[in-house]
Amino acid sequence: MNPANRNTLWAGLFVAELAKLGLKQVCLAPGSRSTPLALAFWKTPGFQIYVHNDERSAGYFALGLAQASAQPVALLCTSGTAAANFFPAVVEANTSETPLLLLTADRPAEARDSGANQTIDQVNLFGRHTRWAVDVPAPEAAFSPHLARYLQTLAARALEIAQSPLPGPVQLNFQFRKPLEEQPAPQDKPAWLDETTLAALETSPARVTFSRPRLEASPQQISALRQLLSAPRGVIVAGPRCPGGELPAALTAFAARRGWPILADALSGLRFGPQAQPLILGGYDTFLPQANLPRPQVIVRLGDVPLSPRLNAWLEQAEGVPQLYLSPWPRWRDEQFTLTHFFWLEPLTALQALLAAESPAPDPAWLPPWLESERSAWVQVEQRCADPASEAGIFPLALNELPDGAALFVANSLPVRHLDQTAKPQKKALRVFANRGASGIDGTLSSALGAAAHLPGLLFISGDLTFYHDLNGLLAARRYGLKAVLLVINNDGGGIFSRLPVADCEPPFTELFRTPHGLTFEHAAGLYGLPYERVSRASLAGSLRRALQAEAVTILEIKL
Repeated sequence: MNPANRNTLWAGLFVAELAKLGLKQVCLAPGSRSTPLALAFWKTPGFQIYVHNDERSAGYFALGLAQASAQPVALLCTSGTAAANFFPAVVEANTSETPLLLLTADRPAEARDSGANQTIDQVNLFGRHTRWAVDVPAPEAAFSPHLARYLQTLAARALEIAQSPLPGPVQLNFQFRKPLEEQPAPQDKPAWLDETTLAALETSPARVTFSRPRLEASPQQISALRQLLSAPRGVIVAGPRCPGGELPAALTAFAARRGWPILADALSGLRFGPQAQPLILGGYDTFLPQANLPRPQVIVRLGDVPLSPRLNAWLEQAEGVPQLYLSPWPRWRDEQFTLTHFFWLEPLTALQALLAAESPAPDPAWLPPWLESERSAWVQVEQRCADPASEAGIFPLALNELPDGAALFVANSLPVRHLDQTAKPQKKALRVFANRGASGIDGTLSSALGAAAHLPGLLFISGDLTFYHDLNGLLAARRYGLKAVLLVINNDGGGIFSRLPVADCEPPFTELFRTPHGLTFEHAAGLYGLPYERVSRASLAGSLRRALQAEAVTILEIKL
């Protein structure tokens, strides 16, 4: 903590408190107005700092890092449009419940609406996309102990609100007047700040710590659940980002006891891992439109809205069937408005209570038709994927090469849909990520590299437009010695649009929607000094196997 002037002391006090509270990761984009905070992070032990020249890439890198680590990440920039470039990542963090601490440096209040250079309105810049936003005043000369306590408490409150009760981004907009560097200003030093007090501020425990409750299911909630779940014929739908930890094992134990199928989204955290067993179904996008399955008496839902439009259509067609949603967050996740009961609780505690109690005997005739439909669906999927022209067939090949415990980041548009449709449930434990909060293609490469910073050995599967959209993100690959494989499926344009009715409208479809670009990415790899290989369906397995063992970021491109 450097008391050279009011800015260095103010920033140092704030950053020291973040360190005491356990923050570890910081992503920053260089700039002048953010100098006091940047230097404070650099001088304070315990931080891993990632520097990005592009603010948008920085935002998405921080997002992926926070997703993979399940911990908040600080994101720092200077004033002006630098902060605005964080906006897409902030939107995704909001919608995907990802904790980010946004530290936007700003000119002081008197510079606003004055024509001052690089000055925009940054107060609550991200609007309703943040959990909390504070316009932090510029530090005063010889500021009081009261303001020091305010700053320490602000750090604790911001970090806590980013994580609980609904994780997401928090913005602290820091005003600074010059000098921004460590230029001595003896008149700025508070009279109360002697060497002993300064040492105590650096070494004492955090001023404020928070203790969170566990959102236990109440006896009334458990009673209501037991009554609703007494029906013998039920289905469990596990959407994206179901709670992790012990929940997958508890959920599958409950389903096995009741004899109910679990329709597990590829991003749910249930389709891959030791909990996978015959009742974990992943072929529903294929079998639901064609199987003549009996109507369930109750549907239990967890996680986000499923990827599969056919599963969502089936849920809508089940109007009249009680649909229960178990969620640790007070956020609605049902675009068809078919839910009938919303249980705001910790799903794990509810399942543990249900498992501890007696439950009705399963209906022996209920599960077999679902299992047979699942078996038949994968026969059809394997036949489709065997077609050499099938883009979807790339995904089973790639997943087969991933080792147990690997991480997979999948881009939006076609790749994440193909994964959901072709990835068969298996006991191999895979951590699967995607930016499915707002489902944009922007910044996905940087998010994957951010995840790779925490999970070395990650595989990123992307379409060509998504990859092109975030080429700046590749700078982090060599700068931080990341280890990942970037598999680019190049179909020369927006292939996802071919699934829409507008695909029948030529020539405007090609000119306005598909937009073929004619690009390949070996020159991008060369620009950033990364290994590159053009692969085919036949050579993909071997190339992927070698690339996963390499100590670098490798780009594999498959041209369709």
